[in-house]
Amino acid sequence: MCYTPNRFKALLSACVLSLIATAGWSQSLTWLGTLGGNRSYAYGVSADGAVVVGWAENAAWQGRAFRWTASGGMQNLGTLGGDWSEAYGVSADGAVVVGWAQNAAYYARAFRWTASGGMQDLGTLGGDRSEAYGVSADGAVVVGWAYNATFYRAFRWTASGGMQDLGTLDGDESWATGVSADGAVVVGYATNGAGRFRAFRWTASGGMQNLGTLGGDESEAYGVSADGAVVVGWARNAAGQPRAFRWAASGGMQDLGTLGGGHSWAFGVSADGSVVVGTAGGVYAFRWTAAGGMEDLNTTYANLLTNGSYLGLATAISPDGRYIVGRGYNTATWREEAFLLDTVPEPASLLALGAGLVGLLRRRGKQ
Repeated sequence: MCYTPNRFKALLSACVLSLIATAGWSQSLTWLGTLGGNRSYAYGVSADGAVVVGWAENAAWQGRAFRWTASGGMQNLGTLGGDWSEAYGVSADGAVVVGWAQNAAYYARAFRWTASGGMQDLGTLGGDRSEAYGVSADGAVVVGWAYNATFYRAFRWTASGGMQDLGTLDGDESWATGVSADGAVVVGYATNGAGRFRAFRWTASGGMQNLGTLGGDESEAYGVSADGAVVVGWARNAAGQPRAFRWAASGGMQDLGTLGGGHSWAFGVSADGSVVVGTAGGVYAFRWTAAGGMEDLNTTYANLLTNGSYLGLATAISPDGRYIVGRGYNTATWREEAFLLDTVPEPASLLALGAGLVGLLRRRGKQ
């Protein structure tokens, strides 16, 4: 068949429009199931969205840290001899998982898990318990909190240096919850001299920086951008309401608002700091951008939710902003379940193909 230039252009235009339409149709929501119980929660996702970590109940109603993949399903990572474990962070390639697990004495201990080494107890700061909540992109730096026999203290762990106490903000205690991609910036919260929680940003050169509040008396940080420049969490406003915030050195702490109620909390942020996820009111998972503000994921992706299922909590987002994980309610199984939301199908390949077609259109139009 012979195509005239105009007919060829029409055909390629149709292809481009089809690609754009497919982008909307190909978004997906995956419920991750459980380990035999009634609940599961997702807290971390690898850079490519192929690995999700969190915790799920088994048939005996005990929590178990899990590592999920599409091909292998939910893998039980076990414990350190006790009855419970939970995973909170995963390296960019999905190979290293961190969290906490009970030991034989039923004390929580921070762990670092790999397929080859299993679950490694990272120890404490002299006390009997610890928990890990974040890991660097390469899996080499782990952060969390540990008991020093008197107080809880934020720590930064490396294989060569062990567990480092990061101090406080003139109070007695601190907790680390997130770490930058290179492991150099740690965020979390610590007590000040008045015993109130304050979100902090820690570096080796600057120590622990108090990020302030939104006019109230408390704040906590949970996520940090890849370069450590943007921090997210929650802070109380002057009315005492917890509000999701985005902090940057240039602009300070920004109130991200709510979805109509009085409360919101932010937990994760993309690598470049432009996309924030969390929960509003504790029941509406949200995504925030400067251009679009706070959007309810249940509204944006309503076509993926059936029979009353909903997304209640978004806890983490992949570096490129494509994948979001958290906890929702799956009416198909009548239980709270971890979810993996794929918001954009293969963005790089889609854009490349679209650009190629457009270029071909232009060249053909000149003939």
